[in-house]
Amino acid sequence: MCRQRGGWAGHILLLCGPILLTSAAAGSPGVHGATHLACPGSRRVLHPAAAAPGAQGGASGCSDWSAPALHPGPRTRSAWGSVEGESTLSLQGSLRHLPDVLFLHGQAFTSKTWEALGTLALLAGEGYRAVAIDLPGYGDSPPMEMALTAQGRRAFLDRVLQELGMQRPVLISPSMSGRFSLPFLLAHGDRLAGFVPIAPVGTKDFTAEQYRAVQTPTLILYGGHDTGLAPQALQNLQHLPKHRVAVLSGAGHACYLDKPEEFHRALLGFLRQLK
Repeated sequence: MCRQRGGWAGHILLLCGPILLTSAAAGSPGVHGATHLACPGSRRVLHPAAAAPGAQGGASGCSDWSAPALHPGPRTRSAWGSVEGESTLSLQGSLRHLPDVLFLHGQAFTSKTWEALGTLALLAGEGYRAVAIDLPGYGDSPPMEMALTAQGRRAFLDRVLQELGMQRPVLISPSMSGRFSLPFLLAHGDRLAGFVPIAPVGTKDFTAEQYRAVQTPTLILYGGHDTGLAPQALQNLQHLPKHRVAVLSGAGHACYLDKPEEFHRALLGFLRQLK
């Protein structure tokens, strides 16, 4: 049962069970039509301006779920706002019929890395709805008990895709985020339009037979100077039957930072050939 009431600074608050949906009313300051999802009693906001058209807040409980902080890609402009003390980036996604793109991040980074690099804006300019999230315990997202197990991390990504209304997105997964993306890929590869692992951790946790069963188009991407995780990841991920490899010459482990232009070129080339 949902009920609507007046909210903070001209916002409309729609309370639907345990999920709080906050939408900026027309003409309200700061947020420019952003939409946010959060659990009552928590300061975490899920996604400003990132919900799919017509998407509603989920109805499942919040006891083991904290919505991650998120940066959606822009269509034309961005605007910083604050919702009940929570700093958010309100950016509108594209309306073209292209696969959504979901960005995870590495150990030393957050969702804002992709904003600062210009990746979200670049993809939005190409017509893609691009979204980056803070994984549990990183950036503005609180730790979550469910992130302690592979099953929980898989369930976390499943819930994120549901909340964002992403049907078959392309998943970008550097380094540490492999702990989340790989369990999801092996279990639900058919729910991804594409997969871009960037020297992810955890590739050795799965067998060659498991990888061969995945039919998701994959771009294995890494830096030529990454002599740590990249060789191990390549050795295991090359068992994926629909993979291609892109090596960024002269780049290290965070190859997208070392060679952003080459990274963007490789990523866009992969996205454009997806059906």
